[in-house]
Amino acid sequence: MSRAPIRFEYEKDPKAIYRQSFEMIKDALGEDNIPIDVGPVAQRLIHACGMTDIVDNLFYSNRAGEIGRDALQAGASILCDSEMVSAGIIRNILPAENNVVCTLNDPPTPALAKKIMTTRSAAALNLWLPHLEGSIVAIGNAPTALFRLMEMISDGAPRPALILGFPVGFVGAAESKQALVDHAGTLEISFITLKGRRGGSAMASAAVNAIAGGNK
Repeated sequence: MSRAPIRFEYEKDPKAIYRQSFEMIKDALGEDNIPIDVGPVAQRLIHACGMTDIVDNLFYSNRAGEIGRDALQAGASILCDSEMVSAGIIRNILPAENNVVCTLNDPPTPALAKKIMTTRSAAALNLWLPHLEGSIVAIGNAPTALFRLMEMISDGAPRPALILGFPVGFVGAAESKQALVDHAGTLEISFITLKGRRGGSAMASAAVNAIAGGNK
């Protein structure tokens, strides 16, 4: 018995899909009081996860988006806690052929993690030191990396220009992001983060892409 092929009516034009997506996001946001420099980040985060309600938990320091954009234009490195964050960054919109660094799988990292008794994600930050000053840090996986970064800055490590804090999960994720909000002033760091358990590599890379090129 032959069966008729299944066909669906759906949008196939990638430009139309992209345009309609951001139009729908902007409509959903309405007149939300998001600063103009953070607006593209909010929109791309929603685009990455499909949840418009995340704006209620989006926290950021003053001029965070502007500071990040200026840093990228000045050639800042982008430091990523996971390969997935790195892979999600759109290289051809980076304004200064910015160096994208992920040291999670560098050969020294496992031994260093064992020596200092922490996760590889946290230990990998020790290898960031040559790149850290004035950088953009994108954390989309490990709460331990965000906690460790703040400890390092407190101990005198160079300050990044902007921390994009989007660790995800049940153990330490909400706590690490709350710590970022609570201690950013003392540590004199700029940040954008999403309070609570939600986050992830797609959000972290989306935030970088928004700062690099808005919604282009």
